[in-house]
Amino acid sequence: MSGLLPLSEDRKFRGRRARLVKLLREKGIADEAVLAAIGRVKRHRLVESGWHQRAYHDEALPLGDRQTISQPFTVATQSALLQVQPGARVLEVGTGSGYQAAVLCEMGVAVYSIERVAPLLAQTTERLRTLDYLGEGAGKVWARLGDGTLGWANQAPFDAIVVTAAAVGVPDALRRQLRLPTADRPGGRLVIPVGDARGQQMLRLTRIGPASFSEEPFGAFAFVPLIGQASGARFRDP
Repeated sequence: MSGLLPLSEDRKFRGRRARLVKLLREKGIADEAVLAAIGRVKRHRLVESGWHQRAYHDEALPLGDRQTISQPFTVATQSALLQVQPGARVLEVGTGSGYQAAVLCEMGVAVYSIERVAPLLAQTTERLRTLDYLGEGAGKVWARLGDGTLGWANQAPFDAIVVTAAAVGVPDALRRQLRLPTADRPGGRLVIPVGDARGQQMLRLTRIGPASFSEEPFGAFAFVPLIGQASGARFRDP
């Protein structure tokens, strides 16, 4: 884990965050709440110190154990597709570096995050605690160790679910944990990359009834594979 940086060190990254926001806007991210959140999250504090100088490049960076901190464009895309409002309850499958969760916190969301790799979870929760994101309620992350493909049943239903690894198919448990639609708002949304090592498509599923869902595709992305009891078949080699 990287230690705390002096205040002056944090300040020098503000311009880099602003340039990253400008780049994401140029690449098509139009949700101003997402862009503002990206502009506030100290991504350099969520990676090892050796990666600080590249923390605001639009690229994935290694975390160890074959995990990565997602590319900012990917995080921004998934955050925008969730279409969440402040106070929403969001399940995150794959805590990873905590970057996606931190962005959602800056959007005023209550995040329930599940990570399967214990050492990574311990490292990330300490970093999130240092940045004052760890806790319960709006603007906070409640993270636990577990199998994210099974969801978090005793905290369901969720306004939205975001999966930060690629599944061969959509886990049924996650579908069932989306909030049902009501007269004044649509059902919960699930944003998940689906495919295998040869290619993955970002999908958004919206719950439209007890056993019915609409599905929308949003382009090709590359993620590490989702691992868990309900993750489906293993990735096939390209």
